[in-house]
Amino acid sequence: MAEVEPHEGEQDLEKKIEETRQRFNNELLQDSTEKYDPRDVERLQTDDSLVEGYLTWRLYNVDDALKMIDESLHWRKEYGVNDINESTIPRWMFETGAVYLHGYDKEGNKLFWFKVKLHVKDAKTVIDKKKYIAFWLERYAKKEPGMPLTVVFDMTDSGLSNVDMEFVKYIINCFKVFYPKFLSKMIIVDMPWILNAAWKIVKSWLGPEAISKLRFASKSEVQTYIGPEYLPPHMGGTDPFKYSYPPLPDDDFQTPICDNGPILSDDERESKEGDLDVKDALESSFTSDVVVKPKKVNFLEQSLRSEDNDKGDASARTKGARKPLTTFKGFLLDVSPAEELSFGSGETEKKSLIILNNVVKNQVAFKVRTTAPDKYRVKPSSSCCEPGASVDIVVSLHGGSQASPQDRFLIMAAEMENAGSQDLSQFWKEVPKTKIMEHRLRCHVLESAKPAIKTFKDNPMETMPSEQQELNIALMRVTACTSRLEQKLNNTLWLQKVLIVLVVVLVMLNLLCLHLLGTAQRPS
Repeated sequence: MAEVEPHEGEQDLEKKIEETRQRFNNELLQDSTEKYDPRDVERLQTDDSLVEGYLTWRLYNVDDALKMIDESLHWRKEYGVNDINESTIPRWMFETGAVYLHGYDKEGNKLFWFKVKLHVKDAKTVIDKKKYIAFWLERYAKKEPGMPLTVVFDMTDSGLSNVDMEFVKYIINCFKVFYPKFLSKMIIVDMPWILNAAWKIVKSWLGPEAISKLRFASKSEVQTYIGPEYLPPHMGGTDPFKYSYPPLPDDDFQTPICDNGPILSDDERESKEGDLDVKDALESSFTSDVVVKPKKVNFLEQSLRSEDNDKGDASARTKGARKPLTTFKGFLLDVSPAEELSFGSGETEKKSLIILNNVVKNQVAFKVRTTAPDKYRVKPSSSCCEPGASVDIVVSLHGGSQASPQDRFLIMAAEMENAGSQDLSQFWKEVPKTKIMEHRLRCHVLESAKPAIKTFKDNPMETMPSEQQELNIALMRVTACTSRLEQKLNNTLWLQKVLIVLVVVLVMLNLLCLHLLGTAQRPS
C-alpha cells in the first residue's frame, strides 16, 4: 500500500488542478473576459505548477483557491504586471537601495531585502512603490520559477516615521495572494520595541500560513538563518556587498566579473576574451592547482577544464549519475530535473544528470554556467542538440568538494536557424538576448552529506540498538523544545517588564498634567 499512496496522491492533485481550471472557465472567465490579462489566463491553463501553488496555499480547497486566483489575476491586470520593466519604474526608486535581491539564506533561498529606514510614507508615490515591489517579484519569478524567497526586514535605525502600514499590508498580500508558495520565511531583524504594537497589527493580516513563517531576530540571532557571508557588517556579517545603481544587483548576465580586476563592460570583455582564453590554457598546462576565485553571486563561465574531452561511450559517462525525476517544459528545451540537482557525500552521490530534450525543428545550442566553477565539472558544458534528440549532461563534484544549497546552475539555450558549420562561440556573441532561453537549477544537499552529530563520537553508544537511538533522538528533541519554551518565557517576562515601565511613565505623566492643571486654575 505504501508504494501506491504517492501515485494516488498525484492522481488526486491532477483532478484538483483540472477541477480548478474548469470552474475558473465556467464561473469566472465567461463573465469577466476583460478582467484578466489574456497572458495570465493562458498561463493558468497550461502551467500545472501555478495552479498547484494556489491549491497548496489554500490547503487544496478549490473554492478558496479560485478566490485567490481571481484576486491575483485581477491585480496583475490592474497593475500591468506583465509589462512592468526597469524603464517603467522611476529611477530614484532603484537609487535609494530600499529594496533589492541579494545573497542566500542557509537553506539556499534567495534573500529579498527591505531597508526599512530608507522608506518614507508618501501618498503621491504609493502606486509606483507597489509596482516597484511587483517588478522585483516578477523578475525573480521569471528567473527562478518555483524557487522560494526569504524576506528580510532590516529594521536598524528605523522608527515610526518609516512604518507605512498600508504598504506593509500590500507586501504581505503579494506573498499571501499574488505569489503563492513564494515565501520561505519572513525575518524581522532588530525591531525597535516601540514598533511592537504595529507588528501585532501586521500579524493579524498574515493568516496562519504566513504566521508560521514569521521570525523575529536580533542582530546576533539572525545568523541562525543567514550565514555571515551574506550578512552586512552591521549585523555581524562579512558580506562586502554595497548597493549601487545602475546596474541592478544580482543581474547575472549584465555584470561580468574579471578575476582580480574591475568590472568590465561587454565591449571590454569581448576585446579581452581571446587573450584570457590563451592565458587560461597556458596556466592550466603548467599547474594543476585550482585557483580559488572570490565568491560572487554572478554566474561565471565554466573553465576550459569543464569542456567535454571525454569521447567515450555516453553510457559509461553517465554511469552512477543520479537520474532526474521531474521536468521543466521550456519553449526550446525540456529540462530534467525541473528545479534541483541532488548531491551527497557518498561516492554514489557525487554525480547528477541533466537531460535536455529539443522540442523545436532546428538545432538548439546550449551552455551551462555555475556559481561555483571550481567545485563542479560539467560534461558537456557547451554543445548542440539536434531536433527531436536529447543530450545527457553529467554534473559531478570535483575532488573533495561539497555541494551547498547556495550553489546554482544556469542552462542557456538558443535556436540555431541556420546552423551549418557555424562556430558556437561566435554564435553566442551574436544571438540576441531576447531569443535565449534561461533556466536555473539549485543544489539540494542530501541528508547523508550533512556532518554526523558529534555527541556520540568515540562513544560505545554509537553502536546502540536502533530503538535506543530513536529514544535518544526523542530526548534531544524534547530538550530542544524545552529550551525554546524557556526562551519564549524569558521574552514574555521582558515584555511584561517593559509594559510595567510604560504604565509607570503614563501614571507619572497623568500626575504631572493634573499638577499643571491645578496650578493654572489657582487664582493669582
